[in-house]
Amino acid sequence: MKISALIIFITTYIGLLTFQKKRKYVALAAAAATVIAGIIPLKEMLSTIDFNVLMMITGTMGIVSLFIKSGMPALLADILIRKTKSVKWAIITLSLFAGVISAFVDNVATVLMVAPIAINIAKKLKISPVKSIIAIAVASNLQGVATLVGDTTSIMLGGYANMDFLDFFIFKGKMGLFWIVQLGALAATVVLIFAFRKDTQKISHMGLTIVDDYIPTCILSFTILLLIFASFIPASKKPSVTSGAICVVMMIVGIIYDSVKNKSIRGAVKIIKDIDYDTLLLLSGLFIVIGGLTHAGVVQDIGNLFVKFSGNNVFLIYTILVWASVLFSAFIDNIPYVATMLPVTQAIGTAMGINPTILYFGLLTGATLGGNLTPIGASANITATGILKRAGYEVKSSEFMKISVPFTLTAVFTGYVLVWLTYKSLI
Repeated sequence: MKISALIIFITTYIGLLTFQKKRKYVALAAAAATVIAGIIPLKEMLSTIDFNVLMMITGTMGIVSLFIKSGMPALLADILIRKTKSVKWAIITLSLFAGVISAFVDNVATVLMVAPIAINIAKKLKISPVKSIIAIAVASNLQGVATLVGDTTSIMLGGYANMDFLDFFIFKGKMGLFWIVQLGALAATVVLIFAFRKDTQKISHMGLTIVDDYIPTCILSFTILLLIFASFIPASKKPSVTSGAICVVMMIVGIIYDSVKNKSIRGAVKIIKDIDYDTLLLLSGLFIVIGGLTHAGVVQDIGNLFVKFSGNNVFLIYTILVWASVLFSAFIDNIPYVATMLPVTQAIGTAMGINPTILYFGLLTGATLGGNLTPIGASANITATGILKRAGYEVKSSEFMKISVPFTLTAVFTGYVLVWLTYKSLI
């Protein structure tokens, strides 16, 4: 049974790397193979899928689609740009703004919101927008892990470790990932300031985006407030899909509002189309495949190997998790990687008899921030280079990595140190 589960898993990863545009089919086929091989009984298949995570992703994507459509993010960016005097500070401001938005909105959506503003500035000043778009992409990736709803990997951790929205701010009386990410962002921003040190061209004031509908902003804000409120309810007294239900219900409210306001279902159809079904199907398949690994005992064996290799040294395992995650996430999507490593990380904690929190946070620090290293390491980076290509700019990997590598290593190292110093007492 263990050998069969391992063969399916390895074949799945090879398939994910080989057929990147068909990842959902690879994952679903692997899930079917897991059930057919008897690794997971058919009646237990659905129990391996984290429906709370899938519902949160679905609802958040729909709400974000409405938020972008309202023009509010563009207006906020325009207001910030008016406060700057040069290209350097305009781009730094935009990257920081992209980071803040990305803490609550999907990274790809953030890039799609903010990148056009940077391109518009570049056109007016007749300069290349390449460096500025790269800065926006890496900044949005960095902040995705700051909150429970900021990135798919955060949602996955929240569901797996039973963490709520506020746990990302204050966890067991200590500063949460949000503040650690902010400190990492500040350190990494120094890299951007150096990268744009020569871009001192003056920037003229731009017009403000007109927003005539504030309801989508209210819906997004109310969703976050409901998630915070739900976090105060003990886990034993609420359904396991509470957070997911909140996001889906608020998305439905948004769809109904948009349809009534415009007296048409076109907006509703677009919102539904904007949901990333590929990611949902990919995750569904992976949950089953990884559930098979856990059911067969492979995950526990991998955890034991980590412990044996490290000589039962927690700091060494923590270090390996962080920097191996950086390396892997530079070349493969961090969603399947984190989905695989969360149960492994828990198994390591169990084998060592320690609280796995510090390992969870180390995993996310390396996996989420590590995707910034290369143009293909994160969906936001791929989106950014795609935007530039459509605008007539080809981005070489060396050009991208000239900014991304020092930015990423600075952010990861800061997070690596802070997570260890903050949470080592919980071991």
